[in-house]
Amino acid sequence: MIRYVLEELYEWKNKPNRKPLILQGARQVGKTWLMQNFAKKAFSKSIYINFETNAQLSHLFEKDFDMNRILLEISLATGIFPDEETLLILDEIQEAKRGVTALKYFYELLPNQPVIAAGSLLGISTHQNDSFPVGKVDFVNVYPLSFWEFLEAVGKGQFVKVIKQQNWQMLSPFETQLKDLLRLYFFIGGMPEVVKCFAETNNMQLVRNLQENILEAYDKDFSKHAPLEEVPRLRMVWRSISGQLSKENKKFIYGFLKEGARAKNFELAIEWLKDAGLVYKVSRTKKGLLPLSAYEDFSAFKLFMSDIGLLGALSGIPQQTLINGNAIFTDYKGALTEQFVFQQLRTYKKNNIYYWSADNSQGELDFLVQKDDKIFPIEVKAEENLQAKSLKIFVKKNQGLHGIRFSMSPYREQEWLTNYPLYAVNCFQNL
Repeated sequence: MIRYVLEELYEWKNKPNRKPLILQGARQVGKTWLMQNFAKKAFSKSIYINFETNAQLSHLFEKDFDMNRILLEISLATGIFPDEETLLILDEIQEAKRGVTALKYFYELLPNQPVIAAGSLLGISTHQNDSFPVGKVDFVNVYPLSFWEFLEAVGKGQFVKVIKQQNWQMLSPFETQLKDLLRLYFFIGGMPEVVKCFAETNNMQLVRNLQENILEAYDKDFSKHAPLEEVPRLRMVWRSISGQLSKENKKFIYGFLKEGARAKNFELAIEWLKDAGLVYKVSRTKKGLLPLSAYEDFSAFKLFMSDIGLLGALSGIPQQTLINGNAIFTDYKGALTEQFVFQQLRTYKKNNIYYWSADNSQGELDFLVQKDDKIFPIEVKAEENLQAKSLKIFVKKNQGLHGIRFSMSPYREQEWLTNYPLYAVNCFQNL
């Protein structure tokens, strides 16, 4: 399986001031596989410790942070003594008492020892355990497979090469096939185990069963790790996301959860889901000026899930929908399409993603993205309907900006707007 995030791991390895690395991401996005695969490719030796299953080492950092003792205990337990050529992999690090804090001392006392760590619900655990080593660790975010990675995984990687080249003339005869592959991704999503299952079996029922298993595991996490009083609210927010995105106005509405619901009652639940990597919050920005964060409206936001396949499973979208042509792109009022575009945009760390709406509610842009010193107004269309009234008005009012539209229509360029087909959303990284 090809994962583009491996490039970031190589960058980390070659940094002159490298710090211990933490992989962040939701449960089951493939963090363990990435660490082990990276170790095989980039290091002559590696030590893998899973603190959830290795009771012998779960108290490794509890006594003190004497690095000589710690390395000796690791070597006694694994048969390998860590050195500068050995990648030390600390998985499920939240299960080791003071494990996250220990990363600070690896950085300060053993700066040349390569260390990489990950854990389920690590974002939650860092709020509950000892002090977090601020400024002493590096981070890499791990997400579900992008559409291009999905194409690679299912044996269609030849399309990725041509899409990256933006050879639209060569792609034109394959538009129908690419749309079919896009529909598959809408249903399957990018969770590695699910994609692997489809690639090996081509069985959509097994795919849905796996998605439901993942959702059930997430639900159990709510009960196991969240404050007891927050669990009902967590579930209400979680189960409302597909309905919230299906509204014409996709802004998160607390009243959609239950009558009389208020922000103060659900803020903690939303933050917990964010810290767990299960949802992502896209705030409204009031203006299209740099920096977008200066004009952020914290009271208005959209919530997206980590994976489009899980969104479809949680919504109960039947697999038969795939057979019905464009139905999957139209029947759900663009909810899946906007989730899809967000999921692709989010995989690039330079993208700061917002959305825009006018104060008088007359006009809205699905996304407004700041990348370095550039701003990109983006509109998403689930069909080939190419009206872009809000986008045109926004670009006209903000001179110097060029509109981007992602739709089912082929590539075309106008003076104020470029339309990219949905299967080429990832071309955005090169703009």
